[in-house]
Amino acid sequence: MVRVAELADAGAESAPESRLRVRIVLAGLPRPVTQFVVERDGTFVARLDLAWPHLKVAVEYDGLWHNDPEQFHRDRRRLNRLMGEDWIVLHVTAKRFREDFDAFLTKLRQALRSRSRPH
Repeated sequence: MVRVAELADAGAESAPESRLRVRIVLAGLPRPVTQFVVERDGTFVARLDLAWPHLKVAVEYDGLWHNDPEQFHRDRRRLNRLMGEDWIVLHVTAKRFREDFDAFLTKLRQALRSRSRPH
């Protein structure tokens, strides 16, 4: 019961995001910040599902609503702004979460490790 309480986070906006975060933590990776807001000079850039702000690494869960062309367009503009801020953004779809999660974890570990090294 203590472990469940440790994994709770009120910031998640959906059940899939919560499951993703819990599986990341249970895989031994550092706990991400949920719904992290990226700003530049006090101006909103983006809000991220899961983030390791000190490393500028983020994970976005792409749900079914991404079939909406307008939402897709807005998301790509946001991604471009984040890349301009030097963020690494990894995306997880429901299919990848079900079928390819180990490979995703490998990519996430690589991203976190690459940003943890002194430059």
